[in-house]
Amino acid sequence: MPLSTYHLRTSVAVSDIRTAVAFYEGKLGLQVLRSGPSAHIADGSRVYGSGGGPALNVYQSVTAGKTAATLATWYVDDIDQIVDELASSGVEFTRYDQFDHDAKGITARAGGGRIAWFQDPDGNTFAIEADV
Repeated sequence: MPLSTYHLRTSVAVSDIRTAVAFYEGKLGLQVLRSGPSAHIADGSRVYGSGGGPALNVYQSVTAGKTAATLATWYVDDIDQIVDELASSGVEFTRYDQFDHDAKGITARAGGGRIAWFQDPDGNTFAIEADV
């Protein structure tokens, strides 16, 4: 069977699971579905739900924050509302010199729509996108 028939989950390495829990649960409001070990770290990983199912695996690892690329994107209906909610929870949005951002940190997306980026405490980059 081709991989396209299976559910896909994003995995993100973090340097300290306690700091990550404060960010992912406290600031982003994600619901933990289960926790477990990560390598030799008891309770060092979390699986978070989004969009009705398991979507994000966060685990403690020495490889945390090693890429500048966007690791995952949430596709939303109202980007202004989501950015406002996240900002009120203490999430800071990343601005890139090569793009024009509005006051909230949102920029036009190539091909239409709008996008905003933010990072977790380890520098892992995520995006919020909307088609309008």
